Amino acid sequence: MTTHDQNLKALGLAVINTEAQAVLALAGKINDQFVQACHLMLNCKGRVVVTGMGKSGHIAGKIAATLASTGTPAFFVHPGEASHGDLGMITQQDVVLALSNSGETGEVLTILPIIKRIDVPFIAMTGNPESSLARFATVHLDVAVEKEACPLGLAPTSSTTVALVMGDALAVSLLETKGFTRDDFALSHPGGSLGKRLLLMVSDIMHSGAEVPSVQDTAWVSDALLVMTEKKMGMTAVVDQDNQIVGVFTDGDLRRMLEKNMQINTTKILEVMTQSCTVITADILAAEAMKVMQQKKINALLIIDKHNKLSGALNMHDLIRAGIV
Repeated sequence: MTTHDQNLKALGLAVINTEAQAVLALAGKINDQFVQACHLMLNCKGRVVVTGMGKSGHIAGKIAATLASTGTPAFFVHPGEASHGDLGMITQQDVVLALSNSGETGEVLTILPIIKRIDVPFIAMTGNPESSLARFATVHLDVAVEKEACPLGLAPTSSTTVALVMGDALAVSLLETKGFTRDDFALSHPGGSLGKRLLLMVSDIMHSGAEVPSVQDTAWVSDALLVMTEKKMGMTAVVDQDNQIVGVFTDGDLRRMLEKNMQINTTKILEVMTQSCTVITADILAAEAMKVMQQKKINALLIIDKHNKLSGALNMHDLIRAGIV
């Protein structure tokens, strides 16, 4: 490694260490003001309106998104646009959370009198407790840092990281207090892989009816192979006359059979099937079905109804297509 490369590595580590220390120092600022800010948002009948300019605006947007996805209705308003009409989006039922490291951001100060006039609770998150925003705020959250990670002390680095962490602390504290659940979270994330994991049930993606590979327990292995070829699931259920599962025949069972030089046309399925097969019900999460497959080291599952009769089948390809894997 060249001296230049070593210097780059050292600079990167210095930034991480500086910002890590700034975040650790934030623990001492989770105080009564933080609690009061939480109460304001918990009691909010409308939405939390988050605003900020420049880099603080980017952090404000992320905080608004995190609040909204964890049970606290929120949205971001650009302070520059607010003074040109968007201020009408703020109602008396709302709470405003404004971010400004200096606490003197002109665009935010411009809309402060209007917010005060309509008597909306105002939470300021700044790095200067003596600033204009801090002094006029209902609650002030101190996110001051000892130094920025930028060696020039100019680019917002440590300060934006600390503000982001304070926003996460607010969001998660509210989430826990409200009793926000995994199901609640999934309802606000239906389109992503996370939502699919939390919402998609086995019944939504399983094969049912004529799509289920199945043979009677009186069948020959050759019969089972025809069904497996047609259904393309790498296995078939073996059922009795009441449609109760008595076993499963898989590609693995076929390989083991052929290794013993057994004939497919003269061997009964009962002789070579796997008797103790794993089954699930259709009312569990698809993600749980995937976990069962991983634990059992199998690629397919049979699904039973409340009467323990065969009702469906599912394999790993179905989970992949559904975005679970």
